[in-house]
Amino acid sequence: MADSAKLCPRPQCIAVGSHNPVKVASTQAVFTRLCRAAITVQAVEVESGVPAQPWGDEQTRRGAIQRALEARRRTGCAWGIGFEGGLLDVSGDLHTSAWCAVVGPDGRLSTASGENLLLPPAVAAEVRRGVELGTAIDHLSGARGTKRRGGAIGVLTDGLLTRTEAYEHLLMMALAPFLTPHFYEAAE
Repeated sequence: MADSAKLCPRPQCIAVGSHNPVKVASTQAVFTRLCRAAITVQAVEVESGVPAQPWGDEQTRRGAIQRALEARRRTGCAWGIGFEGGLLDVSGDLHTSAWCAVVGPDGRLSTASGENLLLPPAVAAEVRRGVELGTAIDHLSGARGTKRRGGAIGVLTDGLLTRTEAYEHLLMMALAPFLTPHFYEAAE
């Protein structure tokens, strides 16, 4: 595992650009695992600059970046984290999409994406009519507020994978250039 003493040499403040408990818990879990020093995770509601239901990688990535930049700016924390969930149409099949953006203490930006889960036809039809994915998953499952808990991933995998776990993976991948900077340095 990376030498976290270099990444977190002293107590760290990490800002998350959302009050969504899934996004906050994911950040708390990853930085707790990574940092030997104490951490404080601050949730701050920020505008993503994209529609409430982003479509495609460009919109979804842009929303994550905006959340990370704005969260760090508004709190003064060393780290800014942004998560954005969206939808991706692949040859007519609708999938979930998620992006994570990290802005580090030095202002460097890194992103990662993934979690492309095929949506059931009934859910795809609803979101194509303009219903937000979380609401469509609530209709499918009969539950309320799923996007603030297990998410579409949790419902559709029957709890095998939760949205929190998936977002932890995204954050770990977005941290790669900070964890192994020597691999990301420009080639001579």
